[in-house]
Amino acid sequence: MKGYNKLRKVILDILQNNLSSELYYHGIHHTLDALRTSKVYLRHVDIGPHESKLLRLGILLHDIGFIESTIDHELRGARIAEKLLREYDFPSEDIQIIKGLIMATRIPQEPKTFLEKIICDVDLDYLGRPDFYEISETLFQELKVYTSIRDRNEWNKLQVGFLEAHRYHTEFAIKNRQPKKEQRIKELKEMIT
Repeated sequence: MKGYNKLRKVILDILQNNLSSELYYHGIHHTLDALRTSKVYLRHVDIGPHESKLLRLGILLHDIGFIESTIDHELRGARIAEKLLREYDFPSEDIQIIKGLIMATRIPQEPKTFLEKIICDVDLDYLGRPDFYEISETLFQELKVYTSIRDRNEWNKLQVGFLEAHRYHTEFAIKNRQPKKEQRIKELKEMIT
């Protein structure tokens, strides 16, 4: 895919230089983690190199809307992505796929295509990983800045509700992440007073 490496660098520079330092969860580290995680998923699915690069671009761009606002960041991100991709002469069809990937990560997730299912699972992969508590703590810190959530008990209740409502979409995540996620739900319920 022509322009992928150059665009990857541009996107990472934009994220590095424009995301708020108060985005403790949605910082560049989350995007890089999702990019690394996608490699695990890509080893377990049968998609071609072009689709793989579209997925990685979607991952790179999925939270770029946070450079403008925490509100409707997916819509903002899709707009920013379209502008960037046009500057690099990406075909309209690829732009629409990448915009769809960005929008698929909006909560509640409702992916329509296989690539959208993969990005949704990659984005929330941590829900079923050993580093769940470490990562969820960063989200708690971020929400304390941007919402009215202040109390850990309230946070744990919110997490239980989110985890119970969340669904993985790919065979890999259902098999390898869902069991740990179920364990986290039980643990969090025991922490609620």
